[in-house]
Amino acid sequence: MRLLVSCIIGGAAVGVWSYLRWEKQEKKKLERIQQLRILAVGQGDFNLSDHKGQPCSKKDFKGSWVLMYFGFTHCPDICPDELEKLSSAVSLLDKDPALPPILPIFITVDPERDSVEALAKYVSEFHPRLKGLTGTSEQVKAVAQAYRVYFSAGPRDEDNDYIIDHTVHIYLLNPDGLFTDYYNRSKNEQEIAESVKRHMSTYKSVFS
Repeated sequence: MRLLVSCIIGGAAVGVWSYLRWEKQEKKKLERIQQLRILAVGQGDFNLSDHKGQPCSKKDFKGSWVLMYFGFTHCPDICPDELEKLSSAVSLLDKDPALPPILPIFITVDPERDSVEALAKYVSEFHPRLKGLTGTSEQVKAVAQAYRVYFSAGPRDEDNDYIIDHTVHIYLLNPDGLFTDYYNRSKNEQEIAESVKRHMSTYKSVFS
């Protein structure tokens, strides 16, 4: 009898704990959605060129989940690390055949040096689906502003080389082309993949 009572009490305690945990997660989710609405990131379209020299706009990604990163090919360590992490997250998601394929995108903030040819060579070092995008200074500035990406070139050395300080975030866009979430440097590939899965499971098109 005591064992039965203990089991009932224990089961009730687990149920209460599970509910409180779910409630906490839902509250955080609602707070996150509200933050993203306030940010209003990634509004409008953009016009760039991909690493094959073809015109590319945000409309071309409609219907696909996108993980997008802004950086530059001369970046010594942060950009390669983040692109490796992004690529690993995509590879983790690719292991689940029930999930739609993710499109990884790299947008340069250094159009002066990152030509189509330079991007083609650079993106080949990461995920095979990684698409590199570049454009004129005005086009790159416009898309960076749309996603609230800060970037600023540092002083040039005697070899005319320079480093660009920039925002380090990986952005998630849903199939409607809308900004859905972002991941900073503290997030690893496993956490990113799990977050993307959660967004996929709750996604409902705003156009349906």
